[in-house]
Amino acid sequence: MKRTERIDRVDLMRTFVRIVESGSLSAAARQLVTTQATVSRRLQSLETLLGAKLLLRTTHAMKLTDDGERCYQHAKNVIDAWTTLEDELSLAGDEPVGMLRVRAPHAFGQEQLLAPLTAFLQQHPKLSVEWFLNDKSVDFLSDNIDCAIRVGAEVDPSTVSVMLAEVPRRVVAAPSLLANYPPVERPQQLAALPWVALSTFYQHEVVLTDRHGAVEHIPITPRLFTDSLYATRNTALTGLGAAIVSGWTVEEDIRAGRLVELVPHWQPAPLPVHLVYPWARYYPARLRAFLQLMRDVMPGLAGMRVPGG
Repeated sequence: MKRTERIDRVDLMRTFVRIVESGSLSAAARQLVTTQATVSRRLQSLETLLGAKLLLRTTHAMKLTDDGERCYQHAKNVIDAWTTLEDELSLAGDEPVGMLRVRAPHAFGQEQLLAPLTAFLQQHPKLSVEWFLNDKSVDFLSDNIDCAIRVGAEVDPSTVSVMLAEVPRRVVAAPSLLANYPPVERPQQLAALPWVALSTFYQHEVVLTDRHGAVEHIPITPRLFTDSLYATRNTALTGLGAAIVSGWTVEEDIRAGRLVELVPHWQPAPLPVHLVYPWARYYPARLRAFLQLMRDVMPGLAGMRVPGG
């Protein structure tokens, strides 16, 4: 009976931490895949168990009491300790178990990473992964994400960020577009072309560098702005405009003649690929194993290269 009570108490603390970090009972309920009424009951049970009011709530706001702040700090420590104990005493030893929640860029996560992810899951039958594909920045607490693969994003110093690889990029255009313009032989001639802008990385200017370190800044006038790598590549194929895209997305198009690489001796800066996760005193086996997987496979994926390579 004591074991059941301990597990219940840990669950109550997990719910309380999720309420605090998500900002509301309703958000906590969504992240815990339960009802707001259940979350409210768990909060009341924890307050009764501790004999203290932990949260002050109004219709539009929620605030921790002094006791609630102390409870929140202690609860995080207890949850970390309990998770460590579960991992250490697991019959699987260091075998990844449970649920890992990962966010990855849409195109990259769909095309490049599904094969190694599938092999990883087949290797670890007690592990499950929620695979969220979008290109937005991640808020680990409110999004309930364990780690994220970020391409080209600035590193947040408040998180742990492991650089895995670089993504070379190419300047491309369709032959149907180029037929209407003089041959492009120098970077500054790119300014005369219409453009499709991958707005996450460039909008009104592109910067190219040659192997000697010379730099050219080229103003561009996009016909289309998009945050989608797929949309950028597919629109370039129609001949609407030139574009800069990750090399792996257009290698086959260039070989087949559907796209032409422009000024190949001048290159946009490659995009760094990081695995990012929040700092903690302890990381479960599932996160450690996924990090090792990404370190092993990322530099060898099509169109990737080792950092600085």
